[in-house]
Amino acid sequence: MKKTLSRRARLAAGGAVLAAVAAGTFGTVSANASAPQAAPAAAQAVSADSGDTTTTRHLTIDAATKAAEATLKAAEKEGQRVTVAVVDRNGNTILTMRGDGAGPQSYESAIRKAYTAVSWNATTTELEGRLENAPNLKDIPGTLFLGGGVPVTADKAPIAGIGVAGAPSGALDEKFAQAGAEALN
Repeated sequence: MKKTLSRRARLAAGGAVLAAVAAGTFGTVSANASAPQAAPAAAQAVSADSGDTTTTRHLTIDAATKAAEATLKAAEKEGQRVTVAVVDRNGNTILTMRGDGAGPQSYESAIRKAYTAVSWNATTTELEGRLENAPNLKDIPGTLFLGGGVPVTADKAPIAGIGVAGAPSGALDEKFAQAGAEALN
């Protein structure tokens, strides 16, 4: 014969279980809080040898702004509404300027064109042609193989990329990006 507990007995038993669990939990926490802890060892700075490092050049924010403004000015002269992006050697965005009336798609496209140009140290128009021999290039994340991206170099090494999007053709986008790059000379 099965024995059933009254509602009062079940509540009392449940409360006792909760109290035991709470006491165990809080007891563990307070025991851990009061136990002496060994201090972690302090990390020491290590100096790398000069042969283990390299120095890179980067475009300043002032130079990036100058290039972007020259790009927008060239586009405005031809009645085009574009967005310009300037990225550093690592493909990180330094700045993006969206011209008045530029389409919403132009923002991301400009960044991707700039990233593509600096990654291969070539204009994106030139890189479009390479897709015929290596069509998988277009599958690399963050790239866009459409005209409108130009690299910026120092001593023949890429230090930045300028990407433009929003004009009716990649050729125009690239023309405006080139104007921005030329403003740095």
